[in-house]
Amino acid sequence: MTHVGMYSTRRKPPHDDGPDTSAEFRRIASLPEGPDRSALRQEVVCAWMPMAARLAGRFSKGREPLEDLRQVAQVGLVKAVSRFDPDLGTAFEAFAIPTIVGELKRHFRDNLWAVHVPRRVQELRILVRAADRALSPSTDGGGSAVSEIAAVTGLTEQEVRTGQGAQHSWSTLSMEAAHGHYDDAYSLAETLGCAEPGFDRIVDREALRPLLRALPERDRRILYLRFFCEMNQSNIGEELGMSQMHVSRLIRRICESLRDQVMAEAA
Repeated sequence: MTHVGMYSTRRKPPHDDGPDTSAEFRRIASLPEGPDRSALRQEVVCAWMPMAARLAGRFSKGREPLEDLRQVAQVGLVKAVSRFDPDLGTAFEAFAIPTIVGELKRHFRDNLWAVHVPRRVQELRILVRAADRALSPSTDGGGSAVSEIAAVTGLTEQEVRTGQGAQHSWSTLSMEAAHGHYDDAYSLAETLGCAEPGFDRIVDREALRPLLRALPERDRRILYLRFFCEMNQSNIGEELGMSQMHVSRLIRRICESLRDQVMAEAA
């Protein structure tokens, strides 16, 4: 019986992009860190790039340019080549594929969500979506009760609701996207509110209300005639028996005092 070394035979890979680099990996393991080892690693990376490109193609669904995904897959390939230990007796592709796929999944998880969603919530979304589709295959998901999904996944109903909420965080809508049908269509921007100055006036009035009540009767009377009855200073002076100049000084003093009190309370 002929003795066969560990790396002299090799399981035929399922694809034709899996070269036999077992000899190169043995040499890498025997070399110290330096230019020679780095150059040999680079050769192995280049040899396995077709496999990385194939794996990147699996994730190309139109949301991300294929070239970007290939670069991410190549990063995973470099990591796999750097970390692979031939002494463990595992074929390189069996080690490289999950490393590259993991890098691609991290890319989607960390970079392609429209809003930031915690990792746990992303995981809940995947579990809930898969269970929903399994329970309601005819409707492509979306028809299962929260309690049913919780029973299948082992999640709490609150976790299921959190996962369902994350379904809408993957992508965003344009503010100009049309809602409605035909003649009654409207944009999302039209549904948003804007700053309402009336709210600020209400806050200001409520802040002034106790301060106005604390004013002397004459000062309250002057402000009432000026700002509520819209009388000019001359007419106020005639009614209260004082000069227009004196009315002007009183209004300025009262308003400055009220402003100072409001600002002090706000601070």
